[in-house]
Amino acid sequence: MTIRVIIVDDQAMVRAGFAALLAAQPDIDVVGDAADGLQGIELSRRTRPDVVLMDVRMPGTDGLEAARQILAEAEAEAGAEVEPVADAEAGPGACHRPKVLMLTTFDVDDYVYEALRAGASGFLLKDAPPADLISAVRVVAGGEALLAPSVTRRLIEEFARQRPAPRRTPVPRPPELTPRETEVLGLIARGLSNQEIAGTLFLAEQTVKTHIGRVLAKLQLRDRAQAVIFAYESGLVTPGER
Repeated sequence: MTIRVIIVDDQAMVRAGFAALLAAQPDIDVVGDAADGLQGIELSRRTRPDVVLMDVRMPGTDGLEAARQILAEAEAEAGAEVEPVADAEAGPGACHRPKVLMLTTFDVDDYVYEALRAGASGFLLKDAPPADLISAVRVVAGGEALLAPSVTRRLIEEFARQRPAPRRTPVPRPPELTPRETEVLGLIARGLSNQEIAGTLFLAEQTVKTHIGRVLAKLQLRDRAQAVIFAYESGLVTPGER
């Protein structure tokens, strides 16, 4: 299936470069671009993309607010008990549920944490190799989070910097989760890859993937990125904890 992509960035050269790179892929169709967040919201409504490449920092409506609105509208549409309306540009479609991939110049931008809380599926550095951009679009279009373990660790460090006060009262495991699932969630939040979790818990990697899928389903989380945020905001894992 062709992946429909829009690009939202205030720099025309960035938009043109990304569009040329992605349009050259047989499974990716760039259906539009916008110069700011407000235009990006309107473009998303009109073209109904699978993936939105969204710059974090833009004048006017920034990428964070635009991502919030796009994802909130998608959730509202998905929850509405009405037949989805076919879009002339998108074809006869299901509910508009795009994935948002944030673009940033910085390793851990001040807005990245809030973007992930808003429901973005991850973030990518603008100077990443071309192959990484192409892969990122395919990864998030497939429903996965673009949040590598190394990125998770940096996100945790940023979280710890913003909220340094340790939690003194132990937090019980979420009642929806089994003890093993809670253990897996904690290791995700500490930045371990599936392979590292498997080695730590002496499990097969496929078993780890199954546990992660159950954690996401039970807690109604979109992806691994939101699992990390849930673990920290619930107090299950404390910043600085190993």
